[in-house]
Parts: sequence; C-alpha cells; structure tokens
Amino acid sequence: MSSLRTSVRTAGVAVRAMLVLTLLLGVGYTLAFTGIGQLILPWQSNGSQVDAAGSPTGGWTGGGTPTGSALIGQSFTDADGKALPQYFQSRPSAAGEGYDAASSGGSNLGPENPDLVAAIEERRAAVAEREQVPVSDVPADAVTASGSGLDPDISPAYALLQVPRVAEARGLGEAEVRALVESRIQSRDLGFLGAPRVNTMQLNLALDALEKESR
Repeated sequence: MSSLRTSVRTAGVAVRAMLVLTLLLGVGYTLAFTGIGQLILPWQSNGSQVDAAGSPTGGWTGGGTPTGSALIGQSFTDADGKALPQYFQSRPSAAGEGYDAASSGGSNLGPENPDLVAAIEERRAAVAEREQVPVSDVPADAVTASGSGLDPDISPAYALLQVPRVAEARGLGEAEVRALVESRIQSRDLGFLGAPRVNTMQLNLALDALEKESR
C-alpha cells in the first residue's frame, strides 16, 4: 500500500511539473518573446515586408500594401521564364519552381556532379549572352543557387554587370543606374560576417521609383 501511495504521489508531482513547465515554457516564454519582438523589432518580427516603393510595412513602420519580403528572393521573369530586360535578375533558385518559400532547399548536388556542372555551364553561357560580356566575366552567384534557394541578395559584381542592359531597357543613363546600384550595396554584417551584397527586390523597386521620377 505504501508503495502504491508513493507511486501515485510521484505521478502527481510529474503531472503538475509538466503542466507548470508547459505554461511557463510553452505559453509564457512564447508570449514574452513575441511581445518583445513586436515591441523592439516589429518590422523584422512581421516578416521584413516591403511595399511597392521599397519601404518597410507593418508594425510602427506603416507603409503601403506588402509586395514581398526583403528576406525572400523573387524571380523577375515573364510567363515563359525569360528574364525581363528592365529588371536586375536574381541568382538561380532550386526551391520548388524557383523561390518557393514552401520548398526551401538547394539542389543537393555535389560540385563534381555532371548534371550540376552542365547546368552551371548552360547558365553561364546564357548570362554572358544576355549581358553581352565574356563568359569569364560572369560571377559565380549568377549561375549557382543558394543553399536555401531563397537568397534575396546578389553580389555587387553581378548587379553591376547588369547595369548596361537595365539602363538601355529603361532608357536611363548607365551612370544613373550604376549610382543606384552602388547606393544599395550592403556591407558585411558587423564588418566581418558574410560578403557585400545587393538585395535584388529592393533594388528593382528603387529602380521603378527612379524611372517614375525621370519621366
């Protein structure tokens, strides 16, 4: 009988501990950090969304209707998948049909995989033809997908490579478009993490705004 009472008491303690910890860690912790995020970093906490003007939306930032997230890349192509000449192009994506946030992932192909090598060579030739440059001038991020398949950024080298085409397609001066790209280059995080980069979607939104101002 004593053993049974001990077992029941132990089970009761375990159940109460589980309920308390569930409330503290499963509910209280989640609510606390959600509230802190909304208070301190409302834009980031709500998905880093931007409107058609490239301005942050949500939280304290206001803004218009969201057109995308600064954290997730997009394809700037027509219905047939061809690059729109008036826009800066993103890097390739292996996420679903391309930049599918529900299918984040890379190709999982090794650097010596023949299919990957062939795809890279095909992309390099296509980019070189589109931008009217030698194949050797095509940067690596123009022909390779990121590990997530959702990378919103391209290298400054790839962005600057596209300036002549974009400027011609929009009837703008190359110097003007180049200056826009250079103003959008983000430096390394904390000065040493990652690499300099340009957010393609925000760059294209700023480009649309620049063209409107030039009319």
